[in-house]
Amino acid sequence: MISSLRGRVVHADAESVVVEMGGFGLTVAVTPQVARATHLGDELTLHTSLIVREDALSLFGFESREELSVFSLLLGVTGVGPKSALGVLSTLTVDQISQAVSADDDAPFRRVSGIGPKTAKLIVLQLAGKLAPPRPALSVGTDAAPAVSAQVAQALVGLGWSERTAAEAVASVAGEASPSDRASVQALLRLTLAMLGPARKETAGG
Repeated sequence: MISSLRGRVVHADAESVVVEMGGFGLTVAVTPQVARATHLGDELTLHTSLIVREDALSLFGFESREELSVFSLLLGVTGVGPKSALGVLSTLTVDQISQAVSADDDAPFRRVSGIGPKTAKLIVLQLAGKLAPPRPALSVGTDAAPAVSAQVAQALVGLGWSERTAAEAVASVAGEASPSDRASVQALLRLTLAMLGPARKETAGG
């Protein structure tokens, strides 16, 4: 079982990365959030799950053990395969998943591509009591989050983007980022720069 890996990124696209380790390149399916924040040459550490099928060996990688744990729990739900489980974690944070299950609310899962109404209800039913309690909503809605976003937007303006572009980019990324990333200037700036890319840099007056 490959439970984690660390190596240099030699390829990345919207759904996977190739991590080079000891002369071998391992293809790992990841969430879009991880893919967007990854650059060629970066050293990347992932917590992984190896899915063994008769015709294939597939690796799925996550930034935290918490995400990996939820991925494993999702695989135990009737009708949820590896790609669907990854889709859930690509659309919802661990806290959002826990909150939905705690509230007996299957609506967030129905918004995930590939998850139908029946499977969404099964996720809520079969994960009940198995997830850590969601963090208090205050951790996301405190004054710290807007302050972090403002600092990131200001940094982007200093790097040459317009105020409007910077604000819109930060808002977009913050909407998909994990609570911990939203609370960190460095993490949110890294994710926003990954989305913008150097080719889209503009003058402050543009």
